[in-house]
Amino acid sequence: MLVIKGGTIYTITQGIILEGMILIENGKILAIGQDLSYPSEAEVIDAAGKVIMPGMIDAHTHLGISEEGIGSEGWDYNEEVDPVTPHLRAIDAINTQEMGMRDALEGGVTTVMIAPGSANVIGGQAAVVKTAGYWVPDMVLRECAGLKVALGENPKRVYGDQKKSPVTRMATAGILREYLFKAQNYLVKKEKAKESEYPLEIDLGLEALAQVLRREIPLRAHAHRADDILTAMRIAEEFELDLVIEHATEGHKIAEFFAQRNVPAVVGPLMSSRAKVELRERSDTTPAVLAKAGVLVALTTDHPVVPIQFLNIAAGIAVREGLQEEDALRAITINPAKILGVDQRVGSLEKGKDADVVILNGHPLEVRTRVEKVLVNGVQVFSLA
Repeated sequence: MLVIKGGTIYTITQGIILEGMILIENGKILAIGQDLSYPSEAEVIDAAGKVIMPGMIDAHTHLGISEEGIGSEGWDYNEEVDPVTPHLRAIDAINTQEMGMRDALEGGVTTVMIAPGSANVIGGQAAVVKTAGYWVPDMVLRECAGLKVALGENPKRVYGDQKKSPVTRMATAGILREYLFKAQNYLVKKEKAKESEYPLEIDLGLEALAQVLRREIPLRAHAHRADDILTAMRIAEEFELDLVIEHATEGHKIAEFFAQRNVPAVVGPLMSSRAKVELRERSDTTPAVLAKAGVLVALTTDHPVVPIQFLNIAAGIAVREGLQEEDALRAITINPAKILGVDQRVGSLEKGKDADVVILNGHPLEVRTRVEKVLVNGVQVFSLA
């Protein structure tokens, strides 16, 4: 048994425990509270004077598939030859030993969603993984946590340069709609083939889209501008899909639409420049505006756009610009866990959940605070000392 004792515990979902204790066994939280009894032979981490919180979660990254420090050889996130690649899986390109994984742990980020990039209209399947480990299957929380699609300028730029469609927003929406209809027809043919002696030939791309149509996974739509966000919402309603908006840069303009439609927003990155036209209306107030409207908000660094170890700093900036502190902490823990469908295991410190624990020397949203220790599944994977 491992015991963490003496610190201020931010459970996220069950309040703050002063001079608290966490008992950990077999990678899970066995108990959490004050003055808990434990065996004399238990290993003890003295966290007196420290802050203890759940491992942070970044709900939108390209960690491990956009490798740092090696240039274009590590750019494995955009297959820029075909605007429709739903059969691609981020899980097949993750380098678990790339430098960004280490940075994540040193920053207290223990779970991430890794997605293909936004060059393609339909880019491929996103995965949710922990940031500690070598063998990807041991790190995976959800092998497929959504199908990445992109609206706006990126597909237009990539394929316009190739003199291919899409070069307009009309074409982007048209291609997405076309393939959703193809997937609908594929499902009908697949059902009819059950009655035939000749099985239907499997189409991996349409199988991925079929998961979206069956609402087994959400459509994860890269959308910055308000009009692109609304287009994604309209198509999702047309096909009765679950939807998550990624980036939501102009979400503050249409916060009520988000709230009315119960669509989550993964907002960010906050600490970036207005590098393209879609970011002209970028505002650090967007998380606060959306949260106030009742939207489920998570924050993202969009690593490597902003280094992943600054996720908590982005949350601090959001607080400075009006987001409630409690909401900011939830936006980097339990909210992304809910959006990613892994909140039964991570995102808060509760009995029965994975023992992903971060020990800090100060408030989590303070720029001067250092992460001192990180545990993943009850195993210490980083220590500052």
